[in-house]
Amino acid sequence: MITLHTNFGDIQIELNMDKAPVSSKNFKKYCEDGFYNGTIFHRVIKDFMIQGGGLTELMDEKPTRAPIANEANRGLKNTIGTIAMARTDAPHSATAQFFINLQDNDFLDHTATTNLGWGYAVFGKVSAGMDVVNRIAEVHTLSRMGHDDVPAETIMIERVTVEE
Repeated sequence: MITLHTNFGDIQIELNMDKAPVSSKNFKKYCEDGFYNGTIFHRVIKDFMIQGGGLTELMDEKPTRAPIANEANRGLKNTIGTIAMARTDAPHSATAQFFINLQDNDFLDHTATTNLGWGYAVFGKVSAGMDVVNRIAEVHTLSRMGHDDVPAETIMIERVTVEE
């Protein structure tokens, strides 16, 4: 169990090590290393998802480890309350950033091993704190330093705890 302690409340994450071992271990390692402490949820799109895990309050991108293999083809779906790896247009480019789905986003699921079809790898789900996620989803957003959908009010991951 992983708990994201935010200034909006706690979000507990249950990893799926069986179906998404690479993504789960990657996320867990970033958590254990304290990487997410002091990062923000920098992208919030109501009725879609909230994204965090890579930027500071000043919108500086934190340096990450190498990208990981995309596991979106392992059967997990982008349904409400699941957590998935964020990435660029390149299918195997995920590093530290993640998002939590606010609804069933089946268009993000794997459909083919092509650039367009790879999808976004789900690696766990919110097991407690979906009320916090939904509160974050309701904040006012704006454009800031070249980023769209940035919460006007800082939503900080203050610290992360990992329990076996």
